[in-house]
Amino acid sequence: MVGLKPPEVPPTAAMKFVSAGMAGCIADLCTFPLDTAKVRLQIQGEVRIPRSTGTVEYRGVLGTLSTMVRTEGPRSLYSGLAAGLQRQMSFASIRIGLYDSVKQLYTPKGAESTGLAARVLAGCTTGAVAVTCAQPTDVVKVRFQANGAQPDGVRRYSGTVDAYRTIAREEGVRGLWRGTLPNIARNAIINCGELVTYDLIKDALLRAHLMTDNVPCHFVAAFGAGFCATVVASPVDVVKTRYMNAGPGQYRNVLSCFLALLMQDGLAGFYKGFVPSFLRLGSWNVVMFVSYEQLQRVAVLARPAQS
Repeated sequence: MVGLKPPEVPPTAAMKFVSAGMAGCIADLCTFPLDTAKVRLQIQGEVRIPRSTGTVEYRGVLGTLSTMVRTEGPRSLYSGLAAGLQRQMSFASIRIGLYDSVKQLYTPKGAESTGLAARVLAGCTTGAVAVTCAQPTDVVKVRFQANGAQPDGVRRYSGTVDAYRTIAREEGVRGLWRGTLPNIARNAIINCGELVTYDLIKDALLRAHLMTDNVPCHFVAAFGAGFCATVVASPVDVVKTRYMNAGPGQYRNVLSCFLALLMQDGLAGFYKGFVPSFLRLGSWNVVMFVSYEQLQRVAVLARPAQS
């Protein structure tokens, strides 16, 4: 698969849509423990209502992972994976798979190349639409990842389906879309950080003839995209995680969550879990983009055989 040459026939929108969802799932399977560690570090020190004691303290990425394995077992690293895969099949398919198509809609007719503004608008558009459609799966994923951090080993939900039902019953249907606005902001930023940066780096490498359109090129572009996305999106990501994990009445709205974090931890609080965020997002981008590019090529090569 690595040795495939870029096909002359470009992949269709449907191929990109399906390939993006599959690539997102592959990336999640590889990096999910890092995402769980990120969530635990982001909610650590959160002032809870009612107040409680006896919560487990996490220190660093490896410390968080080892503490979880020791206190909750290895399976805790993949708590919420089912919701995470559900999320990627809907979320990644839309925000990544439709990016090129939406980018063309924003590109003026007759333009030789797509400008930065069109790329940014496409990233914001697909990110916002993806969040609107996939938000319930994200809420459930975060709740499961934070579940083991509850005091005295309390478990909110017995399974993924139970989580959807319980949230809808106790918090209303709006509870499944908790944190939609900060998540839209986060994913608009991340989409621009990931897709636009990947697009620009890849184009620059190809135009300068520094690399060819193959796996090493995809790796370099994806790594740069992951770092840029982490830097710009971390503050919104921390607020989103805390707000989505909060119980009823803990925060009045997203702004109150933002202010509570600022007053409690200062500006540094917005970069809680930065290292696991970068390790996770950087590695996620590398796995996802490399998989995405190769899956598209396999789909194009397989198409004549199916006709």
